[in-house]
Amino acid sequence: MLTPRIKHHRGMTVAGHNVRYTHATHVNIPAQWEKFASNIGKVPGQVGAASYGVCWNFDDKGDFDYLSGVEVTNAHELPQEFLHVALPASDYAVFTHDEHVSTIPVTIQYIWRDWMPKAPHEIAGRPSFERYGEGFDPKSGFGDIEIWVPIER
Repeated sequence: MLTPRIKHHRGMTVAGHNVRYTHATHVNIPAQWEKFASNIGKVPGQVGAASYGVCWNFDDKGDFDYLSGVEVTNAHELPQEFLHVALPASDYAVFTHDEHVSTIPVTIQYIWRDWMPKAPHEIAGRPSFERYGEGFDPKSGFGDIEIWVPIER
């Protein structure tokens, strides 16, 4: 059972590769990361060393956009194939994912099916995101992974 910590995030712009997914196709997200990974550290205006997986633009069927990217200072000098998403300042329930990166769907399922119905906070209609911090090792798939879910307090 995961217990989140509640944090306020100042807001940021994340830029990178964006793909539209369905429930059946979201298994392709790791391939999206493989395609984007060579850009990390080379994106114009990149802020810090963390990378982000932003889930946004949900529809009634559960389809969504997923942007694998990094924080940027602005979106003016980005490569043409990049898309950017502005995440407003917000409060978040932050879940630490200590397992292998491939098991993130299990944690996400727990958040939406078990934690959310009992949560003391209402889920906000803004993007959620995965944060892969400096301690994340893409070779081993372990370390410094968080899932940030926007809430209303």
